[in-house]
Amino acid sequence: MTELETAMSMIIDVFARYSGAEGSKQSLTKGELKTLMEKELPGFLQTGRNKGAVDKLLKDLDANGDAEVDFSEFIVFVAALTSTCHKYFQQAGTK
Repeated sequence: MTELETAMSMIIDVFARYSGAEGSKQSLTKGELKTLMEKELPGFLQTGRNKGAVDKLLKDLDANGDAEVDFSEFIVFVAALTSTCHKYFQQAGTK
């Protein structure tokens, strides 16, 4: 596989690893999302300082209002976060 194909496969695998522990394999519950964030993006939530962060994130990602994050909603989050990181590193490189 190419590097991009490998990256896509890894994103799918990460989603599948956390979805379905509490409910449907097709979506992440609040608890599953929290576990994914704590394990895969540990610096993002800063868990001890903002207890409502997972609630806010779930609300922001849940485009269809079903109180869960499906893969399409998750991939929008991953893309937005990746874009933000890209902009940050571009700006850091120009200084």
